[in-house]
Amino acid sequence: MSESLWQRQLSDGLKTMDTGLDAGQQEKLLAFLVLLNKWNRAYNLTAVREPGQMVPRQLLDSLTLLPFLSADRVLDVGAGGGLPGIPLAIARPEIAFTLLDSNSKKTRFLTQCVLELQLDNVEVIHGRAEDCQPDEPFRQITSRAFTALPNLVAWCGNLLADAGQFLAMKGQFPDDEVSQLPSDWQVGARHRLDYPGCDGERHLLCINRVSPRPDSITGG
Repeated sequence: MSESLWQRQLSDGLKTMDTGLDAGQQEKLLAFLVLLNKWNRAYNLTAVREPGQMVPRQLLDSLTLLPFLSADRVLDVGAGGGLPGIPLAIARPEIAFTLLDSNSKKTRFLTQCVLELQLDNVEVIHGRAEDCQPDEPFRQITSRAFTALPNLVAWCGNLLADAGQFLAMKGQFPDDEVSQLPSDWQVGARHRLDYPGCDGERHLLCINRVSPRPDSITGG
C-alpha cells in the first residue's frame, strides 16, 4: 500500500515541481525510500515515520535543491540518512557527490544504498568534517538539519573552495544564526523552498565568504 501511494505522490510531485526525471530515476528514488524505511526501524535515521509524509518530506524536499546545483562535485555534510545527498545523486548522475557523516551506523546505511542502487557517482566517508582532507575543496557543500550556521562555516569552511558556497537547508528563516555568522561569511542569497505536501516554512541559505582568503586553495 505504501509503495503505490509513494509512486503516485512522487509522480504528481515531480510534475508540480516541473522536475523531469525518467522512470528509472523514479524507481531508484522509491527504492531508496524502501531502504530508508527498513533501516530506520533499527538505526533511527529519520524522525519521519508516517508513510504519507515520506515522499514529500524526504524526497521532494531534497529535490528542491536541484535548481541551485552548479558544481561538478558536491559535498553533503552530516549526510545522516542520505538526505538530500542520495535523492540529488539519483537525479543528477553527472555530478559526483561525497556524503560525509561521523556516525558509523549511518555511513553503513549510506554505503548499502550506494551498492543496492548502483550509484556510481556517490562516495561515502565516515568521519568528522574537521578531519576530512579532500584532494581539492568543493565548490558547493549541502547541509540539511546538520548544525547551526556558525558551526557549519567553522567546521566545514576549510572544505569549501574559495569562491564556493554552502547550500544550507533550514525550516523557518534562522535570524539568530545568521546574526551570529563570523564577519568573513555572509548570506549571499536566500530562497523560500516549496513542494507539494510542504507543511511548514522551508528556506535555502546560500552562504559564501565575504572576501577571498589570502592562503586559499583554488579548485572545485
